Amino acid sequence: MTVPITPLRPEECHPAPDAGLGTLETGRGNLPLESLDVAAHITGLVAGVDVVQGFRNPFDVSLEATYVFPLPPRAAVTSFRMEADDRVIEGVLKERGQARADYDRAMAEGRRAAIAEEDRPDVFTIRVGNIVPGEHVKVRLSLSQPLPYEDGAAEFRFPLVVAPRYIPGAPLEGPPTGAGVVPDTDAVPDASRITPPVLLPGFPDPVRLSLAATIDAAGLELREIRSSLHEVALEGDTISLRPGERLDRDFILRLPFEASASLALAPDEHPADPGEEGTFTLTVIPPPDTVATATARDVVLLLDRSGSMSGWKMVAARRAAARIVDTLTSHDRFAVLSFDSVVERPFPDGLVEATDRNRYRAVEHLARLDARGGTEILAPMEEALRLLSGEFAEDGTVDRAPSPAGQSAGPTGHGEARSGGGRDRVLVLVTDGQVGNEDQIIERTAARLGGIRVHTVGIDRAVNAGFLGRLALLGSGRCELVESEDRLDAAMEHIHRRIGSPLVTDIVLKPEGLDIVAETVTHVGSLYPGVPLSVSGRYRGAPSGAMTVRGLASGGSPWETSLNGHTAHDSAARPLWARAHVRRLEDRYLAGDRSLEQQIIEASLTYGVLCRFTAFVAVDTRVVADGGPEHRVIQPVEMPSGWEEPVAAPLMATGAPMVKLASFSRTESIAWTADEALHLPESGAVPPAPGAYTGPGMAGAPGGTVPPVGPASGGRGFSVGARPPLPHGRAPETDLDGVRPLLSEELVRLRSAQALPEQDRRRYLADLASRLKVIDLMIGGHSELAALAAELETAERATASLDALWRRAVDVLTAITMGTGSASAPELGSPEPSRPEPERDPGSPEPGGTPSGSPGPDSRGTRRGAFWKRG
Repeated sequence: MTVPITPLRPEECHPAPDAGLGTLETGRGNLPLESLDVAAHITGLVAGVDVVQGFRNPFDVSLEATYVFPLPPRAAVTSFRMEADDRVIEGVLKERGQARADYDRAMAEGRRAAIAEEDRPDVFTIRVGNIVPGEHVKVRLSLSQPLPYEDGAAEFRFPLVVAPRYIPGAPLEGPPTGAGVVPDTDAVPDASRITPPVLLPGFPDPVRLSLAATIDAAGLELREIRSSLHEVALEGDTISLRPGERLDRDFILRLPFEASASLALAPDEHPADPGEEGTFTLTVIPPPDTVATATARDVVLLLDRSGSMSGWKMVAARRAAARIVDTLTSHDRFAVLSFDSVVERPFPDGLVEATDRNRYRAVEHLARLDARGGTEILAPMEEALRLLSGEFAEDGTVDRAPSPAGQSAGPTGHGEARSGGGRDRVLVLVTDGQVGNEDQIIERTAARLGGIRVHTVGIDRAVNAGFLGRLALLGSGRCELVESEDRLDAAMEHIHRRIGSPLVTDIVLKPEGLDIVAETVTHVGSLYPGVPLSVSGRYRGAPSGAMTVRGLASGGSPWETSLNGHTAHDSAARPLWARAHVRRLEDRYLAGDRSLEQQIIEASLTYGVLCRFTAFVAVDTRVVADGGPEHRVIQPVEMPSGWEEPVAAPLMATGAPMVKLASFSRTESIAWTADEALHLPESGAVPPAPGAYTGPGMAGAPGGTVPPVGPASGGRGFSVGARPPLPHGRAPETDLDGVRPLLSEELVRLRSAQALPEQDRRRYLADLASRLKVIDLMIGGHSELAALAAELETAERATASLDALWRRAVDVLTAITMGTGSASAPELGSPEPSRPEPERDPGSPEPGGTPSGSPGPDSRGTRRGAFWKRG
């Protein structure tokens, strides 16, 4: 839709008193969301949180209100209810397509309904429909979240605003999947669901915020309580926000106390079968008498300098990056990539020695950076992975062209020196993470993270913690969140320790008298100084037994500790484990294994935790309106604190209530005539003026569109409903004959690495697994390569037979390179990894219901599938 835009002279503009831009105003009030109440109950290292959102219909017709809001990314949402007209309607967790069908049916029949959906690990959407004029409706969410603990302090962080996110890619044709202000793109097929309009400055306290946290140290000695970013009051054991605070930054409490090692066994609450199953939570404290041995490192530092990083964030990011460079030694090699829409490098030849001169040049480069442009993370991420994987051109410089195999391009020895020569490979990303194509980034990089440790530093008062946390998890690294410059020093100390060598690696768990359910144990990881290790899983039988934790201390010496289990009546243990378990399956789904969808749905429904493929829906039985809602509004959100304020905004007046609309433009103020305004979307979102600047993640318009700053991704992304033929959205690049030279080279290197020390050999096999997975992708799938890669991924586990794995790798690669057919059967009994199954036609019914994604062809002639499906 094209909307004519004409200049607005100042004398024609008469703003309402005490009103701001980007708001909705009527004679009866402003905006449907009038209150947000958060009540947290912190017990030890777990918080239970109740969130109550209060909506009111200020219009004279029935209303559907949409609110896009954040929750902690590791939280488990376990219940949902709607309260209206003295009625309480409990929400039911269903498969997402079925939940949307139930909600749409209720809307069409004139009944009240509400639906809660997850669009990102930390971004959720609630729709409340058929609110009658003047009516108040409350929506309640209950959730549990774990508190991260480090250096003797736990942290409770509750996000309050979804910050604008940079949306790359080419806009898709057809109706949008959501009510947001940015169109869906081939890189972010659900961009319109995560881009609510932004409330520009000047609107007085649009939402009444109440937040209180009650603290129970659970027998631990709590030394003090520290609050960040907000003004708080303390009364007894309850901390609460002072009146007048706005929803524009995260709420953060830090609670210093001493954690303790434990094995907690929490039985399920099954009245019919008490103690049949339960959840264990293992906490291991780092050994104080173990010293890590420093090893040489290859470090690639990625620094986000996009427009959303302006102000204090850019200053903090430069300081953080410089601190990382300063910790390098002459034994290390490093590279610095600063990026917005383009990538800049102080060293064009890739990794360089960390000499005093090179470190000075890097810090000098960082000091000159300022914020600009769009947040294109994918390209620098792929270049960083090529650097760390040893993909060099013939002249020794880094080959910046995509290398599908993700390995050394020739017999130069560069990649071998890093993977087989004992060097740690580390990638550090410093950013606010405000992008919408998180799934595309993970899909394109996950298979290449084997053997590379990824640490993320999120700098913002409303950081995209969900994306940064998932990236760090996939890279077995750390996610550090920095909400102010005061927090930077402590955060960087943590990152410095993580870049260094861990205290204990190759950790395995050995239960004693405890029947652990297979495939339920969460990620184990390694032990680092000052960071307790937390692992959870499911057990059968009585809550009794013990657990022995074994690993290799720095230098290769054995290390172990044993903990006796104790019964704990912890209602949060089960949902917290379930959410972590489902999140791990979701990450595997995003990395290409589409066969996991039904397993994710079943786990979500079985354990009652919300996920991407399910939704809570509450439907009233009483009919209150004639058909569906006559007016729809998406709630504008606050501009995050510390972000630079956009300039200029349009104003329009019609016969309908006055509507003020957000447009982020460097041009003069603009307005629409009453006739033109009648054709605007009901949400009030409008396209920017021709040539106007739409800042990173700022409001564009549904159906519209000026693409965000930065080059479009072209055909490299994936379209809604267009299933890629391979897990990573790419067609086979060659056949088996085309990769045999690569496999022959791998076989030669494998045999030459036979004399390496045991730990280096294990590390080499694990790195080989990551390269074989990419080669498998290049040729469109090869069962023996995939099976071998899956087996070699276990090489660094102390329980894995190194000699058997080595023989297995030699046998399979020899058989394939010689063209002798199938290799011998696996010696370790490892099952062949499941291959992605063909997805259903987007028009076919979803499990349990009718698909609710918007149909219609996109720009490539494909059909849109359900928007929550990736690829």
